[in-house]
Amino acid sequence: MLGVDRRALMVAWTVFLFALGVALVYLMRQTLVVFALAVFLAHLISPAVDLLERFAPRFAPRKLRLSRIAALGIVYLLILAASAAVLIPIGSKIGEQAASLAARLPAAIQQDPLAHLPLPIWLEEMRPRLTEILRERMQELGQSVLPILSSAGQQILSGLGNLFSLILVPVLSFFIVKDSAVIRIAIVEAAPKVRRALAEEILDDLHLLLIQYIRALVSLSAASFVSHAAVLSLMGVPYSILLASLAAILELIPILGPLSAAVILLTVSAFAGYPHLLWIAVFLGAYRVFQDYVLNPYLMSSGVALHPLLVLFGVLAGEQVAGIPGMFFSVPVMAALRVILVRVRRARRA
Repeated sequence: MLGVDRRALMVAWTVFLFALGVALVYLMRQTLVVFALAVFLAHLISPAVDLLERFAPRFAPRKLRLSRIAALGIVYLLILAASAAVLIPIGSKIGEQAASLAARLPAAIQQDPLAHLPLPIWLEEMRPRLTEILRERMQELGQSVLPILSSAGQQILSGLGNLFSLILVPVLSFFIVKDSAVIRIAIVEAAPKVRRALAEEILDDLHLLLIQYIRALVSLSAASFVSHAAVLSLMGVPYSILLASLAAILELIPILGPLSAAVILLTVSAFAGYPHLLWIAVFLGAYRVFQDYVLNPYLMSSGVALHPLLVLFGVLAGEQVAGIPGMFFSVPVMAALRVILVRVRRARRA
């Protein structure tokens, strides 16, 4: 009667609700990151809990049947003991090297990192420009990393930082693993009856995707730390444990992470006076070839199936939306959306 189309109102209302949902997600991004990390940790430890719960009764009397809470508690204690045994000695070494690098960084920036490094003839003319570029990169590194390095040792040894997230993530993961069956039933029953089979299929696919992706990430990060620490220590590179830990952490960010780790490693080694940068570059190139063409396809062969250009776009877009957490979660979010889209299309065709 007033000349307003009902369909146009419905479209406008839908767009408004969608925009409101996106705005709320953006405002709650820190809380969502904590819950997402809890989900990741839950998927990482859930296979161990299921395995212990399944095989423990075979080695114990029936009256002493292991409950899921008890199995979960045992897994948590084993993870805590293993983490303490590994992280305390490595963390103290990382803190010591970080404090040393932070103390030497201001003086190293004023020096010429290429003074004792022979360059090919075709690069000799560019030596001043390369020195200036390295000095600029080192200044940027010092401005962003120096405050972290100065207190890294104390933070690692004392366990400070974001204590709220550090405590909340394992607690949330505990409840997610303990009540996984109840959560699954609640999600399936929330869907219409005709869509419950589809909801179960999507949950199965997402569960398998997250388990495979998290296992692959942890394995790639561990392999990066072990290989870098071993090779750099054998080559006599300064701050080898610190650089290996940075490479392992940055391995969690696809594409840009390994590239940033290589740049940081070569830059720090150059300013520390290491004379064999070419051998470091050879090692980084060889390891990247092995990682990309052997280890990565083996670990993610049935997991994330995304084109590298789409992964790069997601990483860059995630960094603009939520910083480093956005870069980390961009790939699993896109992979999950792909899984849901594939299942919905199959259901419609059927």
